[in-house]
Amino acid sequence: MKRLLAGVALSALLAAPLQAQDATTVLATVNGTDITLGHLIAMQSLLPDQYRQLPDQVLFEGMLEQLIQQEVMAGQARGMMTSRMELGLENEQRAFLAAALMDEIAMADIPEEEIEAEYENVYGATEPAREYNASHILVETEEEALALIADLEGGADFAELAQQHSTGPSGPNGGQLGWFTAGMMVPSFEEAVFALEADEISAPVETQFGWHVIRLNESRLQDAPALEDVREELVQGLRRARVDARMEELTAEADVERPDLEGFDISLIRDIDLLEN
Repeated sequence: MKRLLAGVALSALLAAPLQAQDATTVLATVNGTDITLGHLIAMQSLLPDQYRQLPDQVLFEGMLEQLIQQEVMAGQARGMMTSRMELGLENEQRAFLAAALMDEIAMADIPEEEIEAEYENVYGATEPAREYNASHILVETEEEALALIADLEGGADFAELAQQHSTGPSGPNGGQLGWFTAGMMVPSFEEAVFALEADEISAPVETQFGWHVIRLNESRLQDAPALEDVREELVQGLRRARVDARMEELTAEADVERPDLEGFDISLIRDIDLLEN
């Protein structure tokens, strides 16, 4: 009985859960190479959002198994490194380090006053754009358009005529086009709209879609967006600008030498066989 109890106690001890303390905690060892908690944390931080939202247990097991399998394969590959593999590894390391630095530069805190200054720079001097709300009836011929205008002048309801006669997709909706600004409609259509007063009906207007009878419902000045509505857009722009500025600065400081490439055959970039020589 004592031997059995001792065996049970020993089994319980061996099966005791690993108490992870820090990033150096070893979670697996593959042919003498340790895979640590830090490796999993670094891997997790680079995963797409859909994977990072998985339950911790699923994420842990999946990442650890993948790292084990990768180390098994990598260990084998280290013993058969080719020039192509070595150069590819250098490229991967270069790209990773550059991306890590760019991320660090971009994600540094941006002071509120810098965001406000950028908002003023982008939107402060912007003249309000005029928006137009119009309806139209689209028909195939000018004669049909003229007949509709006569009906409207006689008191017919514009929306009802659009529902009955318009061949455009807005017909069932009474010809309503909603709000739009300059550049969103074809030129001849816009020109006619811009010349109208509110509730005024246009003469027939021809476009590549057919003949239009247009009514301007109303127009208004489009105010600049509120800061909160464009905050994320401004922040992203500032982050890109930071990265670009730092890259230019570092490139200017770097000792970059370029040999004279006159006569160089640039098609050689496609010659994989050169890596085997």
